[in-house]
Amino acid sequence: MKILLIEDNDQIAEGISYFFNKNNFIVDIVDTYQKALTKLNDNYDVIILDVSLPDGNGFALYEDKIKDLKIPAVFLTALDDEENIVKGLSLGAEDYVTKPFSSKELLARVNNIIMRKRKTKIIKAKDITFDLDKMALYKKDKEINLSSIERQIIELLFLNVNKVVKRETILDKIWEWTGNDVDDHTITVYLKRIREKLGSDIIITIKGVGYRIDEE
Repeated sequence: MKILLIEDNDQIAEGISYFFNKNNFIVDIVDTYQKALTKLNDNYDVIILDVSLPDGNGFALYEDKIKDLKIPAVFLTALDDEENIVKGLSLGAEDYVTKPFSSKELLARVNNIIMRKRKTKIIKAKDITFDLDKMALYKKDKEINLSSIERQIIELLFLNVNKVVKRETILDKIWEWTGNDVDDHTITVYLKRIREKLGSDIIITIKGVGYRIDEE
């Protein structure tokens, strides 16, 4: 997934970019209204923008340019009064996040936006389907029984369908889910078990990098 971040605070921009990159997002950063204008046609999934820019206003940028492109947008700003929050949402933005903020919360909000964009929350890869609402995996019409960690790994791969999920990302997630020490062999074991249960080759190994599932 590709994000345009319009933010003039270098520390905030770098922090968001680092965190989202770790979670398999591509983040382009611009720090002015004018620079943003040059990037708007680059096919972004979500735009995160500050309201107070050095050479313009984020509300105006959204209303005059972004809204017509139908790119979901999140205002990320220190303007935390009710009037500005209502204004941002009334313009049509998907969300409004005030500073200071949690990177995990911002990521969750962006993921929710991306999922709402999908016409369906059931993703199909060959004869395998995954229901994101139910967290249920099916081969044809038969549900595949998975352990809790296997299910979360599959969800991670399907949430990032059509792009590679790095091995280190999966390692970080397994540690986060279990709190246990894990190593590279742990991923190999889990992926082997999952593939055996699937009886399918939908999980593609990108040697030395990670894994990918391609949507049908």
